[in-house]
Amino acid sequence: MEWVLAEALLSQSRDPRALLGALCQGEASAERVETLRFLLQRLEDEEARGSGGAGALPEAAREVAAGYLVPLLRSLRGRPACGPDPSLQPRHRRRVLRAAGAALRSCVRLAGRPQLAAALAEEALRDLLAGWRAPGAEAAVEVLAAVGPCLRPREDGSLLERVAGAAVALALGGGGDGDEAGPAEDAAALVAGRLLPVLVQCGGAALRAVWGGLAAPGASPGSGRVEEKLLVLSALAEKLLPEPGGDRARGVREAGPDARRCWRFWRTVQAGLGQADALTRKRARYLLQRAVEVSAELGAYCTCGPQEGNGPSLFWWSEKKKDELLKFWENYILIMETLEGNQIHVIKPVLPKLNNLFEYAVSEENGCWLFHPSWHMCIYKRMFESENKILTKEGVIHFLELYETKILPFSPEFSEFIIGPLMDALSESSLYSRSPGQLIGSCSPLGLKLQKFLVTYISLLPEEIKGSFLLKFIRKMTSRHWCAVPILFLSKALANVPRYKALGIDGLLALRDVIHCTMITHQILLRGAAQCYLLHTAMNLLDVEKVSLSDVSTFLMSLRQEESLGRGTSLWTALCDWLRVNESYFKPSPTCSYTGLHKTSLNAYVKSLVQEYVKSSAWETGENCFMPDWFEAKLVSLMVLLAVDVEGMKTQYSGKQRTENVLRIFLDPLLDVLMKFGTNAYMPLLKTDRCLQLLLKLLNTCRLKGSSVQDDEVSTVLQNFVMSTTESISEFILRRLTMNELNSVSDLDRCHLYLMVLTELINLHLKVGWKRGNPIWRVISLLKNASIQHLQEMDSGQEPTLGSQIQRVVSMAALAMVCEAIDQRPELQLDSLRAGPLESFLSSLQLNQTLQKPHAEEQSSYAHPSECSSVLEESSSSQGWGKIVAQYIHDQWVCLSFLLKKYHTLIPTTGSEILEPFLPAVQMPIRTLQSALEALTVLSSDQVLPVFHCLKVLVPKLLTSSESLCIESFDMAWKIISSLSNTQLIFWPNLKAFVQFVFDNKVLTIAAKIKGQAYFKIKEIMYKIIEMSAIKTGVFNTLISYCCQSWIVSASNVSQGSLSSAKNYSELILEACIFGTVFRRDQRLVQDVQTFIENLGHDCAANIVMENTKREDHYVRICAIKFLCLLDGSNMSHKLFMEDLAIKLLDKDELVSKSKKRYYVNSLQHRVKNRVWQTLLVLFPRLDQNFLNGIIDRIFQAGFTTNQASIKYFIEWIIILILHKFPQFLPKFWDCFSYGEENLKTSICTFLAVLSHLDVITQNIPEKKLILKQALIVVLQWCFNHNFSVRLYALVALKKLWTVCKVLSVEEFDALTPVIESSLHQVESMHGAGNAKKNWQRIQEHFFFATFHPLEDYCLETIFYILPRLSGLIEDEWITIDKFTRFTDVPLDAGFQWYLSQTQLSKLKPGDWSQQDIGTNLVEADNQAEWTDVQKKIIPWNSRVPDLDLELLFQDRAARLGKSISRLIVVASLIDKPTNLGGLCRTCEVFGASVLVVGSLQCISDKQFQHLSVSAEQWLPLVEVKPPQLIDYLQQKKTEGYTIIGVEQTAKSLDLTQYCFPEKSLLLLGNEREGIPANLIQQLDVCVEIPQQGIIRSLNVHVSGALLIWEYTRQQLLSHGDTKP
Repeated sequence: MEWVLAEALLSQSRDPRALLGALCQGEASAERVETLRFLLQRLEDEEARGSGGAGALPEAAREVAAGYLVPLLRSLRGRPACGPDPSLQPRHRRRVLRAAGAALRSCVRLAGRPQLAAALAEEALRDLLAGWRAPGAEAAVEVLAAVGPCLRPREDGSLLERVAGAAVALALGGGGDGDEAGPAEDAAALVAGRLLPVLVQCGGAALRAVWGGLAAPGASPGSGRVEEKLLVLSALAEKLLPEPGGDRARGVREAGPDARRCWRFWRTVQAGLGQADALTRKRARYLLQRAVEVSAELGAYCTCGPQEGNGPSLFWWSEKKKDELLKFWENYILIMETLEGNQIHVIKPVLPKLNNLFEYAVSEENGCWLFHPSWHMCIYKRMFESENKILTKEGVIHFLELYETKILPFSPEFSEFIIGPLMDALSESSLYSRSPGQLIGSCSPLGLKLQKFLVTYISLLPEEIKGSFLLKFIRKMTSRHWCAVPILFLSKALANVPRYKALGIDGLLALRDVIHCTMITHQILLRGAAQCYLLHTAMNLLDVEKVSLSDVSTFLMSLRQEESLGRGTSLWTALCDWLRVNESYFKPSPTCSYTGLHKTSLNAYVKSLVQEYVKSSAWETGENCFMPDWFEAKLVSLMVLLAVDVEGMKTQYSGKQRTENVLRIFLDPLLDVLMKFGTNAYMPLLKTDRCLQLLLKLLNTCRLKGSSVQDDEVSTVLQNFVMSTTESISEFILRRLTMNELNSVSDLDRCHLYLMVLTELINLHLKVGWKRGNPIWRVISLLKNASIQHLQEMDSGQEPTLGSQIQRVVSMAALAMVCEAIDQRPELQLDSLRAGPLESFLSSLQLNQTLQKPHAEEQSSYAHPSECSSVLEESSSSQGWGKIVAQYIHDQWVCLSFLLKKYHTLIPTTGSEILEPFLPAVQMPIRTLQSALEALTVLSSDQVLPVFHCLKVLVPKLLTSSESLCIESFDMAWKIISSLSNTQLIFWPNLKAFVQFVFDNKVLTIAAKIKGQAYFKIKEIMYKIIEMSAIKTGVFNTLISYCCQSWIVSASNVSQGSLSSAKNYSELILEACIFGTVFRRDQRLVQDVQTFIENLGHDCAANIVMENTKREDHYVRICAIKFLCLLDGSNMSHKLFMEDLAIKLLDKDELVSKSKKRYYVNSLQHRVKNRVWQTLLVLFPRLDQNFLNGIIDRIFQAGFTTNQASIKYFIEWIIILILHKFPQFLPKFWDCFSYGEENLKTSICTFLAVLSHLDVITQNIPEKKLILKQALIVVLQWCFNHNFSVRLYALVALKKLWTVCKVLSVEEFDALTPVIESSLHQVESMHGAGNAKKNWQRIQEHFFFATFHPLEDYCLETIFYILPRLSGLIEDEWITIDKFTRFTDVPLDAGFQWYLSQTQLSKLKPGDWSQQDIGTNLVEADNQAEWTDVQKKIIPWNSRVPDLDLELLFQDRAARLGKSISRLIVVASLIDKPTNLGGLCRTCEVFGASVLVVGSLQCISDKQFQHLSVSAEQWLPLVEVKPPQLIDYLQQKKTEGYTIIGVEQTAKSLDLTQYCFPEKSLLLLGNEREGIPANLIQQLDVCVEIPQQGIIRSLNVHVSGALLIWEYTRQQLLSHGDTKP
């Protein structure tokens, strides 16, 4: 419209001054300024042709510039970027700026005064230098872009350089002062898209200044933003790369820059190829493509070395190698383009070309790199950082396989890439998942490839590089929080690196840091295995001459002995052997002296270590308030035992005497001190603490893992040494515990130490035989009496002091230890059941009695002068004293638990209390139970265990009389359990104790008998535990294991009614039989890796030192099934229990079937139904005919239900077994075939499959003829069914039946012979290779018909492992028979042999006849070395990079797009749906439409639009024309020569196949529902319709538009003689 207006103005008046003056009056709206711009451009054109007014026009132009445009631009500088007035919104403001700038350029040219241009540029430069946030920055860019072409290269050279420098700085830094990304990106885009292209057109100084700013040292890729740099480089690519044919011009003018020779240019391109932003990657690929095209056209030699100087070139070109170079870069760009798709099926065929890149990149002559390897790393980095994890895994595997087929030259970039992006990618746990078809427990394929790669790569590294590479690799493992699975496989790969002296003390410290990193994971087994591998790594890679034994011992302390380094494991043996071989080569230890030795000696080091440990330092003469840390004791004990075992390795026949001598040499200093404990009252306190700590750690560490202790000489000798010091140690401990010597808060730790030592001494004496005369007996008796006396004396009511309160805590802890020792070891029963002083005292003890906190003054006056203030602070704080009181109450309940267990027979079961009880706590149970509930509210969760033990004794006694109290105890205990995390150590003991008292068999029996609230509360808790198992694996295992064990014991002790309580809780067994959650991928991965570690057995020490907790979900089902196998069908209670369970199982199957009529394979519904029928198969042999008579109809009905294959096999199997055992049910079976065909559908196949095993069914029937005749009649009817699957099943049954008939030689069937023989002959002799013949062959070979025998294959292995494996169930459902035998909580039944399969079925491979051919072609295709054809995205490389500013006006934008554009305009203003608009946008961009017109530009921010457009809006001009404005817009386009074409069916519409599109075509698309309105149809020049063959009247509007756009494009290509789009 503006152009039309300009023409109209010129036609009315030829006076430029009047015309321009008229436009310069009034408000400066966008339309007015744009009209002024078009008018000035028209006047400029006329001036160029010589038809304008020579005198008036320049003066008028100067007046417009000075009087209107410059003031306008100045006013726009001061305005904010947006405001309430719509005319001042950013889009309108920029529109005015663009138009004013273009008008100003025309004024300068018309005025003929270059000084005006320079003055305007100077003023704009000042605004530009003020920063992008300055008000006038945007206007300054427009002014400079307008007047830049008018500046003189020679006279204004300095100005051009300054403008260029400021522009580059602004483009690269985004203003340099912006905290927000938005303004910075806007600045870079505006300067790069508007100003810099104008400046470089000036050439000379400006071009040099721009290139200098881009190539400056401070502009390296690491120091700035790669996005901005590539933005500028792609905008200026044509000027920064040499022009083809430019050699001729070099003699006339100075040659421009050549970016190909600058290493910073190539590093920026490489950095851009790996950026997260798709647009940045596209710019980088464009620059690379342009550089290759320019090089190919020039043909001249060119090279660019790396920054370092030496090494392969980043880029080079030679005319001699043109074909090879073009092939390399063509494949390279193809790979990078394909990776943009993120679709593995498109990318995988291209990956073989990556192998070709390596072949091109390495010289065959000298084995050196021809191309810098960083180019290859860009591809891998792009794959590693893909959002598609499958693509990431493919990339990692491809990289790890590099050295399997080729040997690449060494490159530092390669090593840096391994340490950086590769290890970052390897941190993703999901990459280590099993491959499809790989068995559970197999090693991760990625883990194996990583191990092989690392071993190969390190072996090929130069010797001087290996150490530094390994150190960096290990340090990288400490740089982030790794998950358990990646750190495990990285450690395993390191452990398999061949022995090499690569690491010193730095490497040892780095390995220690890695071990610390593994401790954060909750997967204990994986954590332990990783520690084992890291220790192997240290032994393989450590240079022992660079580290001392002290360094090694400190490193060993970072390992957890209870998780990895246990004595007696293969790891311990390997460590001993390593120490034996290398002990003389270690660097001397700085802390220990080896007198008279030139070489290090392990024995000398350990001897010195013990001496230093035992010896007291000068500062230890006084008593210290803190007990020493355990670290040093652990270290010394570990090294002592290692040294003893190393010494045992040195002598082939090591005897007990030799071991005793060596151990005595090491421990003499310790034993001497221990022997003086009882006589030397002035021995420093820290010294006694340290010696007792070492004693405990020696005993704990010495215990062998995985073998019998009796076979260990070291353990025997050590125990003898310790027992010789028993009297001295026990006298010392007795004195310390009973003589008021423990009187500070810190002494409580010592009390704990003393009691642990005393417990160990008791255990040692029990092993060798308990004697009443030994000193430990006397000490226990004295300790018990003294503790009781102390506690009784302190109840006198005196004001408590800190010392007295601490002694009270110590006495109660000592009593608790004595009670625990007596409770766990019957040999220590000091008295008979007669209540002695201990029992009387404990029974009358005030439960939950707290300790009054002493006053601070009394604490400080009583405290020893050497005690530090922190102890006083701790004791006086509420939290610190609260812990002490909690421990005191905990010890009370430990003692009470002992008392209740000993005198449980005296607890009354009625609510009446005994008037004068001699044991109140026992004989007044209600009061005790109330105290227990109070204790649960007071104690923390780690202190409640003894209270649970008391509840186990009390609840069965009181459930009848005090049900409400018992229910309250259930609720409170459950609240504690549910609040704990299953990763806490206290969770499992607490859960076990909770289950033992709530699900005690006596409790269950009483609750079921009275059927009160307790019964329903127990069931409620049962279901809560099952629910908790879904998130806390192993919880249900604890419950089912305990219940089954208790029921087995009760069943063996009581006859007939033994399982009466179990029958009331059969839901528990039901839920156990069908239990098993569907795990997330990450959970399944962890379980797979744990199984892999377990399968390593003794090769991984973690399996030996850590007991298998059997907390997998499988063990719930295993426990229930083994329990069912122990039941006896002849026992009435057992029989009733199994029948009740069978009915509940059928109910569960029907419930699942009703919940979802269709369910997917391996879904939770599928798995539950599968488990139901597995359990029914286990129960079947114990079910009698009477019971089956009641459920047989339900079993047959299940056969008619739509089921997955595995469930069908189980149903068919159980029907066969029922009919075999009870042929009386055959009439009901025949009735199943008489249902209507519509009701049967394909479910009849289930019953036909049963008929195929009629030989088994009739095995025990003497007269088979009638049954065979009935079977043949039934089968023949179904052989002619219209359904192909039904016919196949019927035919296979017919073939097997006919075989039985032939064997029996039944004459009555002769009449059927021709029909049957012809039917079987026809199906056997089918010609061709069609699906029918293949399926007939496959169904005959299927295991259920060819190999499976319902009787001989009846065993647990077939039910739970073989059949699930053969029927396509996921591996999670396969339960190996080994798991049944390993689970020992429930014993094996007498018929254990029926667990195992004795037939050939176990050797078959899975393969369903209907799915066997899936994937055959894919496998063959994957094995091809390189695909002959691959998908390739068409990218318009031939022109310049697309415009960098998306808001340019249509005329500028269409002219500047970086692709081949047509003259087609697509108008979609009538379309409403964002999906249709997004699809059209993508189609228009692909086929090069000049513009897409939409009703509102707001649509491009819609997520649905963006999902369909895939960024096409960034490369296609979009114009907003609202529907009411369409008539004006169409009329304007008509004046510009466009033909308006409507896509609509009208009376005069033309067939698309007959219509010839003009070059200037405008395509108008209608609304989705209403099409093109009638008022717009009148504006159309022609209507085109798409020929249709179907019934539906119309196509989707996007599809219709796409068809017309392609037809237009096709015709234009043909008319221009082009064959490629």
